[in-house]
Amino acid sequence: MVEIEYAEHGTRNRGALGTRLVAAISYTVAAACLLPMVAVILAAITGGTDTVSHLLETVLPGYALTTAVLVVLVAAGTFSIGVGAAWLVTMARFPGVRFLEIALVLPLAFPAYVLAYAYTFILDHPGIVQSTLRNITGWGPRDYWFPEIRSTEGAAVMLILVLYPYVYLLARAAFLQQSATAFLAARALGNGPWSAFWRVSLPMARPAIAGGVLLAVMETIADFGTVAYFGVQTFATGIYTSWFSMADRAAAAQLALCLLAFALVMAVAERTQRGKAKYYQAGKNSRAQATTRLRGWPAAAAIVLCATPVVFGFLLPVFILVLMGLESEQNLFTTRYAGFIRNSLILAGTAAVITVSAAVSIGFFQRLRPGRGSAIAGYLARLGYAVPGGVIAVGLIVPFAGFDNALDGWMRKTFDISTGLLVTGSIWLLVAAYMVRFLAAALSAYEGGQSTVHANMDAAARSLGQTPLGTLRRVHLPILTPSLLTALLIVFVDVMKELPATLIMRPFNFDTLAVQAYRLASDERLEGAAVPSLVILAVGLLPVILICRQVGRR
Repeated sequence: MVEIEYAEHGTRNRGALGTRLVAAISYTVAAACLLPMVAVILAAITGGTDTVSHLLETVLPGYALTTAVLVVLVAAGTFSIGVGAAWLVTMARFPGVRFLEIALVLPLAFPAYVLAYAYTFILDHPGIVQSTLRNITGWGPRDYWFPEIRSTEGAAVMLILVLYPYVYLLARAAFLQQSATAFLAARALGNGPWSAFWRVSLPMARPAIAGGVLLAVMETIADFGTVAYFGVQTFATGIYTSWFSMADRAAAAQLALCLLAFALVMAVAERTQRGKAKYYQAGKNSRAQATTRLRGWPAAAAIVLCATPVVFGFLLPVFILVLMGLESEQNLFTTRYAGFIRNSLILAGTAAVITVSAAVSIGFFQRLRPGRGSAIAGYLARLGYAVPGGVIAVGLIVPFAGFDNALDGWMRKTFDISTGLLVTGSIWLLVAAYMVRFLAAALSAYEGGQSTVHANMDAAARSLGQTPLGTLRRVHLPILTPSLLTALLIVFVDVMKELPATLIMRPFNFDTLAVQAYRLASDERLEGAAVPSLVILAVGLLPVILICRQVGRR
């Protein structure tokens, strides 16, 4: 009996120690996610009013207007394509629908800036399209009008083509879950198919559609590569210009604060509309949505409408990039490109492991100790998805640069030793930025799997003498292996594609594939930019293939 009491006492102590450890890690991660936003706010407030006044008189109105126009165009475009395609593949049957319902997800593999490089190559003034037009007609450069690809509208089209799958996936899932009862009732009351769609099906799917559109909007305001390459002046490009070209950290922080405020408003709107959404089971007499067989010109129109975003968002850009790569002098098998690939893999792999580990800690803490503290930690961990990479970069560099400079000054004064930039110029600070940016995605994937682990499993493990960490290691993690691998893959690919934070925070002479593609495109060496872009695309296809498999099963 004494031995059993000692064993129980030891297990209880180890359990309390494990719980405190998980809590400490979770609160540390939450503080790290909050730090960039607090640092940006403090840097903007202490930057003085001269910079703010100058920004208001010069670039700030233009940045705000251009960003707002981009947001409106992308929201309208992703809504139209995503909802329209989702409704057609869900409610209609026409030749090729099984292929198209999966292929419509493929553009999600493209970073928008890679799509911009491909279309600029063929649509710009010296490109294939305009050159062929001039050769056929004999026109000179000023004898005709052609849409300008390097414009706000051009950037909006690039973003729409790669972001509409967010709306498509969520809208399709919502339409599939709807019962046909309400739709058939609307038809029985004299509404045609389109009228029943607008009055019944679309309002029922509104929360999911709104969530998809808001995700697209968040990605739009965070985009840097596309707008920078097209010369479109937004808050994202303004932050980079202020930091590097003007060497004005106060201006960069104040622009970052404006972008942060806009992003947080969008995040609050998304959380609010999701919180007000109500979902109810249809009941015993619910019926699956009946599909309509299309023939003739309606079937042809449906094929064209669904195939157009696939062709222009995936197939044509891939074909263009392959042609560009074949014409370039870039060689993936050189030592230089091996370094770019190695750097990208190191950053993506390290960030994926650390981010998923942080997500496991946060998610398990919320399950282990549900309450206000764990809820706040989880909310702060999710804030990063609403914060653009440029804002996170500024928010981390400002405080850690101050720390490095203060430490270096003290060491010089005390020991006559220079410590240099210990943190600011390191890979680890960049990895921390990735963790803050993509932790919400990893946490969502982990929590989706954790919801399948019944609470009785925890109780059974504890009754068998397992500590909380033992329960996590021996029960949760083996069951959640597929969800963890999915989270690792999502973060890995997102880091491979990430550009603004990498440009600002990367160590000296530590370039990645994304940076190399951006640099070559900025030098108008588009054929060369196609080579690293194709590698990024190939890696980006991995999670998209997983999503396509899930879509096919459903």
